[in-house]
Order: sequence, then C-alpha cells, then structure tokens
Amino acid sequence: MTEAGDLPEKRRWCRSCRSWFLVILVLGTVFFFYNTNKEQMLFDLNPKTLWRQLKNPKQSGATHPAGVNTSTPASKGTVTALLQNENITLSMATGANQTTTNASSAQQTMSPLPTPNPLSPYIVEYPYEYHFIINEPEKCKQEKPFVVLMVPVAPHNRAHRDIIRSTWGGESLVHGKVVMLFFLLGKQSGDGAPQLQEQLLKESAEHRDLIQSDFLDCYKNLTIKTMVMLEWLDAHCSAGVSYAMKIDSDMFLNVPNLVNMLLTAPKTNYMTGLVARGAAVLRDPKSKWFIPVELFPHPQYPRYALGLGYVLSLDLPKKLVGASRHITALYIEDVYLGFCMEYLGIPPTDPPNWRYFQVNPVWYTRCAYSRLIATTTYENTNRVSVWKDFKKPGPYC
Repeated sequence: MTEAGDLPEKRRWCRSCRSWFLVILVLGTVFFFYNTNKEQMLFDLNPKTLWRQLKNPKQSGATHPAGVNTSTPASKGTVTALLQNENITLSMATGANQTTTNASSAQQTMSPLPTPNPLSPYIVEYPYEYHFIINEPEKCKQEKPFVVLMVPVAPHNRAHRDIIRSTWGGESLVHGKVVMLFFLLGKQSGDGAPQLQEQLLKESAEHRDLIQSDFLDCYKNLTIKTMVMLEWLDAHCSAGVSYAMKIDSDMFLNVPNLVNMLLTAPKTNYMTGLVARGAAVLRDPKSKWFIPVELFPHPQYPRYALGLGYVLSLDLPKKLVGASRHITALYIEDVYLGFCMEYLGIPPTDPPNWRYFQVNPVWYTRCAYSRLIATTTYENTNRVSVWKDFKKPGPYC
C-alpha cells in the first residue's frame, strides 16, 4: 500500500512526465510538418498545381534559347517545362514512370514520388542525351544536298524502306538540285532484337542511308524520334543544306514538285505542309490522341503542320531543339512541334497551293498525282507499280 505522505510526490512526478510528453509531442509534430512541406515543395505534382506552375515560365528560371525573339513571350497555350528546369524529367521511354535528376546531391536527398504522376502517359522523356548507334555524319557535308528527306520508320520495316528506295526516294538529282534520303530508326526490344540489329548493320553498309538512335522505337516515342531527327540535322546537315522534309513511310512524294516549291521558298524561319488551324484538343480518354485538361486546358491547339509530311528550312532545327528545353514534351509529335514554333513566335506557313499536301488518300491517276507534293496512300496500293506508271513518258493530263 502507498503511504499518505508519498501521494503528493507521485502526483508531482506524473504531472512532470505529462509535461515532458507534451513537449516531445509538439516538437515531433512540428518536425513532421516541416519535412512534409519540404517534400511537397519539391514534388507537388497535383495536376492543377502543376498546371499553375507550368503556365508561368518566368517563375521557373527558364531562359530563352539562342536565336529566339525574346520580345515575343510564350502564349498562354504553351505548356512550359518547369520540371525540366528543375532537372527532373518524367520518363516514358521504356513505358515506366520514373524520375531522374542531373544533380548527384539531389539524387541522394530527394525522396521518391509518393504516388504516380497522372500526366506521365502523355509526356515523354525529352530532352535527354540520346546517342546514335548507326550514323552517317559526313554525307551532307560531302554532297551538300538542296533538300534532305527524313523518313521515320520502324527498325523491322525493311519492306517500306526498299519500296521508298525504288520509288521517290531514289531521285537524287531533280532540276539540277541534289536530293538526299535518310531513314530514322530507334532500337528494337524483345525477342529477335540482336538478330535484327545485325541485319540493320548489313543494310546500313549496303545503302548508307540509316540513322539509328538508342531510344525505344514505338508510337508513344514519336516525339523523341522527331527531336532526335532535328538534333541530327542541326549537327550534321546545317551547313550548305537549304531544306529538310520529314515524311512518313506510307506516303507518295512528288519530288520534282517539292523542289519547284522550294526554289522560291524563304530560306529562314520556314515550315510548311498541311497546316492545321484551330484543331480541337481531344478529351475522350479512349482517343488515340487524348490530352487531359490538367496538362493543356485550352480547347484548341496552336497552329501546326501535320506530321504526315512537312518541310522546314535548315535554320529551324537548332531553334526548335532550343525551344524544346522549355516545353514539356507531349507524345503527339506534330502538335509538340506546334508548341515549339509558337514559343519561337514563328507560325507555320501555308504552301503556295492548298492541294499540295493531302491527309486523305488521293485516288491515283497520273493527272491527280502530278498536281500534288505528298499524299497518304491506300493500304493495299502497289506503290512500285504506281511509281513506274507515274514516271513513264507522256503528258500527265
């Protein structure tokens, strides 16, 4: 039993314990919220908060790339890459959600994202230091073409490459101007990839027209493919070359009409093709080109040239690569270039004739094909036969 004289002393001891416990509890709570707030400042990727940050590049410390008209600010429609200015890139190159940082100290101190970023499926890992596995770095310098044709194609699709080589891609001298062809590839993954790579090396040795980089070649990475193409053009084809054309592998190209158009085209800040104006942003999650409102809240995209085939002057690759450092890389490649062009304050130009570029397949006749530059083709079209008929002597119409 406890004696009566001990009771006050024990009560005082209990009250002291409670006081110390409350002090420790308060200090622990303050420390917890302090660290939580620090992590939130670093990784607040709530879509609404993220968009408020993305809309204001000035707060992110972004600087304009070389050659950009700094008196023309990015419009409200442009998605600005604050994450890239913070040395954080959201990765989709291999289909995984991950974060990377360029600062080793940051790697040691930053905590991982608490939840997956809901915008990751719609942005890709660019800018990033991709490397060339197969390259032709000297051909432009040696031959100094007037226009370079760049054809993105899957590594395994040798049939498309051979069709193009035997049709419009084989035209190397048109109206006295040198035309050069390159195929742009990523790398294959999965079963058979090593064997396919050996075949590509043999194909490259035979034709000397393959450019391959080390990103994963898939539909979601078309933006990466396009930006790597621009990097390559800037590094290896900017001197002495006037124009480049990106054209899909399933297209028909009237090379003489292309050269004729470019003979009188602007030499700088020039991009043309089938120019889309007021294109609606698709909000249906089932759509192949769905973009969430949290990433881009406006109902229409800025002006852009459709990716089926567009032409650009060779001063633009450097400027577009520079602009890409400030614009979050969307997976829709032609729309993304539209954002970059908007950032530069350079709108794409309509071609001299609206019939030159056709997104819907034109039914083949010699007369119809003689009046266009590029058109998509029907899936079962024998493009070699069409080309032979198109190139035979005689009047077109």
